[in-house]
Amino acid sequence: MIPLAMLAQFRALHHHLLRLIDGLDDAEYRRQYHPDLSPAGWHLGHCLWVENHWLRAVVLGDDRTTRHDARYYQPQYSPKPERGARLPPRDAQLATVAAGFEANILLLADQDQRLDPTHPLMTDHYLPLFLLQHHSQHLETLRMVMTQRALSRHRHAFHPQARLRATPVAHETVSLEAGDYPIGGAAPKAFDNELAAGNARLEDDTIALRPVSNAEYLGFIESGGYDNPALWDALGRAWLDDHPVEAPDHWRRDGRGWWYGIGLEGPHELEPRAAVHGINLHEARAFARWAGAHLPHEFSWETLARQGRLSLAGQAWEWCDNAFFPYAGFKPFPYLEYSTPWFDGTHYTLRGASRYTPAHTRRPSFRNFHTADKRHIFAGLRLAF
Repeated sequence: MIPLAMLAQFRALHHHLLRLIDGLDDAEYRRQYHPDLSPAGWHLGHCLWVENHWLRAVVLGDDRTTRHDARYYQPQYSPKPERGARLPPRDAQLATVAAGFEANILLLADQDQRLDPTHPLMTDHYLPLFLLQHHSQHLETLRMVMTQRALSRHRHAFHPQARLRATPVAHETVSLEAGDYPIGGAAPKAFDNELAAGNARLEDDTIALRPVSNAEYLGFIESGGYDNPALWDALGRAWLDDHPVEAPDHWRRDGRGWWYGIGLEGPHELEPRAAVHGINLHEARAFARWAGAHLPHEFSWETLARQGRLSLAGQAWEWCDNAFFPYAGFKPFPYLEYSTPWFDGTHYTLRGASRYTPAHTRRPSFRNFHTADKRHIFAGLRLAF
């Protein structure tokens, strides 16, 4: 039987997902606000479909609730630009998803003893933990959608009360001595790409105590960092040529030239010491070169995070300088496409979490991954020296 605390977590997560969509009208709920993001309404229906697929079609052998929409809610078969037009009316979708979520909570409560506790996916509550984390990732993605919505709706300059001023890059660091360190997650919560857990041999390393702040990043901007080709590698220069940006994705300037940010709720002051986010790997690498540093390998990051020595971890996802790769002994689970397609040399690892990441996926071993061009993902950086 699923513990009551876990059922309460499901109910809370369902509530957050529904509440984010509830404030959108029908046109907004089906609009694609960013090329890399699905319409908000699709995320909601996808979360219900995934619950029904694993709990009902796979564990119970009953695919009546998933058969009709299988290709639509499986990303590999459903192009993002086509998803919005195919959504049902907003009110109907909200009602269907709310009822489906409630039915699945009752199923997880298992008062009728329909779920076989010996099923491989139910062992140690693996499947409920998997679904909680799946929904948490979509909740964070929905917060990206809402941020892009706020950016698209912003029409008039916001006037911050305090001007963001550049500060020098801090050189407070923590040192990692060479040695063998544990790496990876633990079942049943860990995803397949966190396994098999083992030890890694690491060399001496020195990493910044804190992630790069808004004020430090402003120093890079004001020194001409975006205009200095020496700071950008070939891929970074090519990206910058095609995307002539001058600041993080959500930064804007008023008529005085003062910077401010735009978040889920609209424009806001930029906190100088808060971790910068809204930058991609190319920008993170260019900043690191400008600062006389580099990005850390994810194993050094994980080791210091396990030791509790990284300050402010969790304000923004932190780009690491290594491609996403399988650990020794990796086995795809519970399905091939969760991690395997992304071990392609073009996806890079991010560690930590953002201020918008639910608690279910916050752990030192968790591995996020994106291609180097992504700026909408609440990502920043921490330096290594």
